[in-house]
Amino acid sequence: MKQRGFFTAFKDVWMLDGVRTPMVDYCGALGHISPTDLGIKAAREALKRAGVAAGDIGSVVTGNMAPGDFDQFFLPRHIGLYAGVPVEVPAIMAQRICGTGFELFRQAGEHVQGGACEAALVVGTESMTRNPIAAFEHRTGFKLGAPVGFKDYMWEALKDPAPGINMIQTAENLAKKYGITREQVDAFASESFARAVAAQQSGFLAGEIVPVVTEKFELEGYKPRGIKLQGKTTEVAQDTHPRPSPIEVLAKLRPVFEGGVQTGGNSSALVDAAAAAVVASGAYAKANGKQPLARIVGAAAVGVPPEIMGIGPAPAIRLLLERTGLKLDDIGRIEINEAQGAQTLAVAKELGLDLAKLNVNGGAIALGHPLAATGVRLTLTVAREMRRAGVKWGISSACVGGGQGMALLLENPAV
Repeated sequence: MKQRGFFTAFKDVWMLDGVRTPMVDYCGALGHISPTDLGIKAAREALKRAGVAAGDIGSVVTGNMAPGDFDQFFLPRHIGLYAGVPVEVPAIMAQRICGTGFELFRQAGEHVQGGACEAALVVGTESMTRNPIAAFEHRTGFKLGAPVGFKDYMWEALKDPAPGINMIQTAENLAKKYGITREQVDAFASESFARAVAAQQSGFLAGEIVPVVTEKFELEGYKPRGIKLQGKTTEVAQDTHPRPSPIEVLAKLRPVFEGGVQTGGNSSALVDAAAAAVVASGAYAKANGKQPLARIVGAAAVGVPPEIMGIGPAPAIRLLLERTGLKLDDIGRIEINEAQGAQTLAVAKELGLDLAKLNVNGGAIALGHPLAATGVRLTLTVAREMRRAGVKWGISSACVGGGQGMALLLENPAV
């Protein structure tokens, strides 16, 4: 039986280059910065690294889940304008929760392939720290004695009201379904931390990071924007969450739910970050003497039951392989967002993945999961790792709250 889902094939669409900010722990050094400004920073640097003039960009495709300030409505437009993209070029914001970053590449690919533009700017940005404390019931006022409905936007958003459970519970469901133990999840998390620490120490991760400093973003005729680091901090240059995390240390942490396998140590870290990339046609790359980082071959999006939403990458990856005629053994490197340890292990079991090819530089447990930025980060990381390892094919993928999965297939032009 054919795998159902949404598939888009690309013949001549390329990621020229990309970059991200450091991923910094919740309430840390980037916690007071607007996601718009983090996005502008990543966008400007992506253009610089790709060697693409902002004037060549014909489409700006951005993602941001939770509002980080009152001007979020303008986030796509402001990122484009303050990155130097011409005022005539439109901007859009897409939303597929944890799959948003992949959706940005898919839409940019369609714009390029359809002839709407020769080059597109892709930007995912997220401030988990600046998720608001919000209320939706009080536009008409407060009634005497009635409950006051202010709640933590981020915490409440973790619960899917359809099945009536939160995202951690969906991972617990997968742990039961696939027979995954607490010991296995802790071992996987410990390895994720160890790989991230090694990638940090080797300088691999630094190769995709632009340090964040205090600076102004000027736009002639308009008010300046910018980033101002607090206190004595002058630069934020690396991810803050990776640390040695032996299994025996992780084993001491309490599970979120009694008798469960998921803890704060084997689930994705809360971080603030932005990531950006430039997507272009082969004709543009050739005419401008560019050596692309990777070819974007295809994108797949699928639906799965909400109560086991974390299994989403498995059918999304199957759909990619089915439509492109490749086999799992052909894929040299795979990045799957580590929303929760049990969730990622369930996907690996379902597909029969070789864990030696999976998240080889650490995953979201160690590095963090800045929602809309994650898919861009994963795609950039796998493309760079494919180049370093000399493998031809790579996949980036994630599960999506509410019951979806999304994946991208990349080809290494250097092989």
